Amino acid sequence: MKKAILINLMAVATFFTACNEANVKTENVEKKPKKVEIKKEEIAKIPVLNLATFHMGYTSDAHSVEFDENDEKNVKEVHEIAKKIADFKPTIILVEDLSKHDSVMNVNFENYKKDPSLRFKNPNEIELLAFEVGRLAGVEKIYGIDHKMGYNYMIGTEIENKIDPEMHDNYYKNPFGFYATDLNFDSKNIPLMEKFKRGNTEEYLDFLITVNADMLTHVGTEDSFEGADEAAILYKRNLRMYSNMNRIPITKEDRVFVLMGGSHTAFFRDFLSRSPKYKMVDTFEYLK
Repeated sequence: MKKAILINLMAVATFFTACNEANVKTENVEKKPKKVEIKKEEIAKIPVLNLATFHMGYTSDAHSVEFDENDEKNVKEVHEIAKKIADFKPTIILVEDLSKHDSVMNVNFENYKKDPSLRFKNPNEIELLAFEVGRLAGVEKIYGIDHKMGYNYMIGTEIENKIDPEMHDNYYKNPFGFYATDLNFDSKNIPLMEKFKRGNTEEYLDFLITVNADMLTHVGTEDSFEGADEAAILYKRNLRMYSNMNRIPITKEDRVFVLMGGSHTAFFRDFLSRSPKYKMVDTFEYLK
């Protein structure tokens, strides 16, 4: 009998000891400080609408889109697109023109704001689109950020190519044939808005860098890099244009609309996407 009581007392003691240990463990767990997730505040960046356009007036570019810049129907369609872009509410507009032309350009811009019926002789996308966006959005000044540098995109036809002539030659016979998506929108039958939409897709912007620069890396004589060197000039030109953008007194309160030919837009897309200062907005939000 004494033995049985002793065993029961030991069992009770073991039970309370276990409970006490469990309570201690629970208390220890409860006493551990909870991890608080501290979200780093997103650094405020300057919004940029980076829009690719074809050149609506004269261009020295190898490829151009057929467009009558003096046709009133075309002007009206461009202005309809300008209304959509103006919804971005830009405070600064940057265009593909040399900064030395800023004074004359802005005199014309001021005259246009006073009289929107004003028509320019041989207008291009600056007078047709940028001016109208600026007028609608109340922009005070337009800046040119272009930087001219000539490069020889025909180098592959002028030297004995020892790198990869087969790929280079086949590609330039029909560049569009290397892509699943139809990238060719140079047709009168394609509405203007559709041209802008196609010209601003990721696929088309990638194509412009490839066809204008990267394919030249398939060109070169024995132990030389003539094609790559020419491609590097185009990269250098666009980097300098981006430097010109950074010369502009842009503040955190600004909203920047950049209007340039497609290949420049493509390079700027890459620069802006990595920028700690700027944040690209979705172009297609303003091409609906």
